[in-house]
Amino acid sequence: FLLRCLNFISQIGKVPFIHVGNQVVSELGPIVQFVKAKGHSLSDGLGEVQKAEMKAYMELVNNMLLTAELYLQWCDEATVGEITHSRYGSPYPWPLNHILAYQKQWEVKRKMKAIGWGKKTLDQVLEDVDQCCQALSQRLGTQPYFFNKQPTELDALVFGHLYTILTTQLTNDELSEKVKNYSNLLAFCRRIEQHYFEDRGKGRLS
Repeated sequence: FLLRCLNFISQIGKVPFIHVGNQVVSELGPIVQFVKAKGHSLSDGLGEVQKAEMKAYMELVNNMLLTAELYLQWCDEATVGEITHSRYGSPYPWPLNHILAYQKQWEVKRKMKAIGWGKKTLDQVLEDVDQCCQALSQRLGTQPYFFNKQPTELDALVFGHLYTILTTQLTNDELSEKVKNYSNLLAFCRRIEQHYFEDRGKGRLS
């Protein structure tokens, strides 16, 4: 529901986004650059080697977790039929809701084919997710954030994807279970939710 609303509200159909005055800035990279131009950066305290490492892990997340999320939502026929089409099309009237949902599915499948994911099975995608989570878990270790005590752009990116995986309804829990296998990643998500987003009551990961 949250992703559907954000996609509907965002003027160019991409998330995350921020709305500042008359400007809408979408996707993490442009948002980071926009905020940096205003004199703020989460990674100012990192050295050049750490910044390069951070960018490498961000590429891993985008290449694996983001692609896996798209695959599960648009290429897994059970999820598409039971959840994705109706959820994606619900803000729009008939027949636009069906047209836009099928258009989106075609776009995602074309992208999957272009990057070599077109013939992957669900089990192979889940294995990719597990390997990505293992790499992230090892990098995080026992630290509160990926680069010790302060969050960076990597923490924001990882939290966004893991939180989405943990809280988005699918036809089964196989994807979220991959994340839950890594207790430090789960604790990481709870920590950020409680510190930055939990204004009152219990969070969704509590």
